[in-house]
Amino acid sequence: MKFIATTIAALALVSGLYSCKSGSESEKPEDYYVFTSFHEPADEGLRYLYSEDGIHWDSIPGTWLAPHIGDSIMRDPSIVVGPDSTYHLVWTIAWKGDTGFGYASSKDLVNWTDQRRIPAMDSIASTQNLWAPELFYDDVKDQFMIVYASCVVDAGFDVGIEDPKNNHRLYCVTTKDFETFSEPRLFYEPGFSCIDATLVKRGPEDYVMVVKDNTRPNRNIKVAFAKNAEGPYSAASEPFTEQFTEGPSVAKVGDEYYIYYDTYRKGIYSAHKTSDFKNFTEVTDSVRIPAGHKHGTIFRAPRPVIDNLIDRNSK
Repeated sequence: MKFIATTIAALALVSGLYSCKSGSESEKPEDYYVFTSFHEPADEGLRYLYSEDGIHWDSIPGTWLAPHIGDSIMRDPSIVVGPDSTYHLVWTIAWKGDTGFGYASSKDLVNWTDQRRIPAMDSIASTQNLWAPELFYDDVKDQFMIVYASCVVDAGFDVGIEDPKNNHRLYCVTTKDFETFSEPRLFYEPGFSCIDATLVKRGPEDYVMVVKDNTRPNRNIKVAFAKNAEGPYSAASEPFTEQFTEGPSVAKVGDEYYIYYDTYRKGIYSAHKTSDFKNFTEVTDSVRIPAGHKHGTIFRAPRPVIDNLIDRNSK
């Protein structure tokens, strides 16, 4: 009986240790948050940050796609994962004088297809530029939207105190296959110059756009709401950030949304959190963003995909 009791106790101890180990392993998320990034002067290419909790971020060393179209720069890289697990990437290819954006795709975030220039605004003669193309997958219409800012001099928008060649509105093209694109259309006209839009779907007929008011008195970030991904969106809210902020990106963490943005005059990345996009709490001191990170977007990727990226730079 003593032998049996000892054996049972030993088995219980082993089982307990195994359960602790299994519990620890199961606590690790199945995927990471990934934040696309670039460093100034934007000529080196695509970078990544990663995080297990969407709050504390680390860099994955190195660059993963060197730009060679447009002005051979890559600004504002935006990635969305399609229904077939393909990673689709778009980016700004020039400060001014180019009316297209860059596109490439990948299955593993390492090997990318040939870069292509998508001539989104070429058909609108007075277009000055195309900035910050942002990808969004509309699961209702099974299509991808690319929302971007352009200054169209002959569009007839109120200029206010803006330079006519720096008076932006948001435009959009859509595609199902990244081969054929819709004609460009005006996406958002809030009555002021705006750039850097990102879209969030909270539920059926419940969409939020986070956008920068780029007018001289403001230079801050606001939100608008819609029942459909393509709009129409409501009037913009009051700003929830200070002046000289831009490039918002959103991560859903539990029941809250973390809005990351570039406080560019201070040279830091900042964050607010919200549960309803009406009440905001600044959490800059609670998040960790590596130095040098610039405007990108946040998506989720399986742990093996990101572990592969990390391992490639640890050898």
